[in-house]
Amino acid sequence: MRVTVKLFASLRKGRFAVDDFDYPEGATVGQILASLQIPEGEAAIIFINARHGGPDSPLKEGDLVAIFPPVGGG
Repeated sequence: MRVTVKLFASLRKGRFAVDDFDYPEGATVGQILASLQIPEGEAAIIFINARHGGPDSPLKEGDLVAIFPPVGGG
C-alpha cells in the first residue's frame, strides 16, 4: 500500500520533507519510524490524515502520516 509521509522540523535533517512509500498491508506508524531510523522518542506528535495517531496505529492505502519532533519553547 502507498502512504505519504511528511516530516517536520529537525526530523527533515538529512531525510526529506514529503515522500511516498510502499508498505505492506497492515503496516503501522512504528514500522515507518523504524524504516526511516527515527527513534519513537523523537516522534513526539503523529497525525494520520489530520487525526492523532501513535506508533501502534495501523495504516491504510493513501494515508498521510505527519511526524513532528518534540516541541520546546516558552
